[in-house]
Amino acid sequence: MALPTHILIVYGYLLLFGWVLVEQFGIPLPATPVLLAAGALSAEGQISFLLALLASLIASLTSDTTWFLIGRRYGHHVLRILCKLSLEPTICVRRTQESFGRRRASTLLYAKFVPGLATLAAPVAGQNGMGYGRFLLFDSIGATLWICAMLGAGRLFGDVLKRDPSLLDWVGRFSGALLILGILGFFAVRVYRRRMVLKKLVAARLDPEELKQQLDSGEQVYIVDLRHPLELLSDPFTLPGALHFSPEALASRHLEIPRDRDVVLYCTCPSEATAAKTAMILHKLGIERVRPLRGGYDEWKRLGYPMDAVPPAVSAPSVVQIERAG
Repeated sequence: MALPTHILIVYGYLLLFGWVLVEQFGIPLPATPVLLAAGALSAEGQISFLLALLASLIASLTSDTTWFLIGRRYGHHVLRILCKLSLEPTICVRRTQESFGRRRASTLLYAKFVPGLATLAAPVAGQNGMGYGRFLLFDSIGATLWICAMLGAGRLFGDVLKRDPSLLDWVGRFSGALLILGILGFFAVRVYRRRMVLKKLVAARLDPEELKQQLDSGEQVYIVDLRHPLELLSDPFTLPGALHFSPEALASRHLEIPRDRDVVLYCTCPSEATAAKTAMILHKLGIERVRPLRGGYDEWKRLGYPMDAVPPAVSAPSVVQIERAG
């Protein structure tokens, strides 16, 4: 099974375009083996390096533009879907948002080289209100650097393969095996980690209806909003009396968290992943009554329960903490 080199020889640039497009849309089908093989074949003259670069670049920009426009319109809802494909759903969206908060457009220059960030960068840029022209410029540079690096690495082996043509078949077989093992490993690790997180999460989750009853009865509840500040731009509301902390800031100030009441954490991550991870950290720090909110912020909002507006003066990347009186 000489994959992908033999198939590349037959289908060439169409395969390159389709494979890169599929990967950049978030499907776990790594394009790296195909790009490396295309680079090696360019040394043989069977594929043009420049045309391979052009086909791959058009595919990458097509996918990124689509995600950019979707992210601009649907915000964190689409990020929730994309994050489900990540090996680390607990941190993938927040890591991307924090990268944009610190580096802005320059994040796009290296995003393609970072697993997870490659797919999430475009919709986060759209959610963050970046202009399309600026996005296209930086994304084009970043995609070109990534594609050239992959094709160039394959091209380096071209002279060696020309001296011994049998190595080309060996590389093809190795690429195919690596691709299949990578996909199987991706799903195996993802399923295992998701099961472990969900198992610990189920026992501690608090239903929105129960939290609403506690608030209506005047019970003291310590509610923490773990969403990234960028999410507050498109949806500037919190649960009643909620305090806003990053997971890191909450853990560092754990001595200020009351131990005599429920500590309710919520986010907008798949399966309340950020809330679950933060809950586990707080448990280790001696806070036992910590409970992620089932369904998070989206479920509370869907049920039509009351919310507090975030003051308009609050802006995204500069926010470290938003405190509201309970």
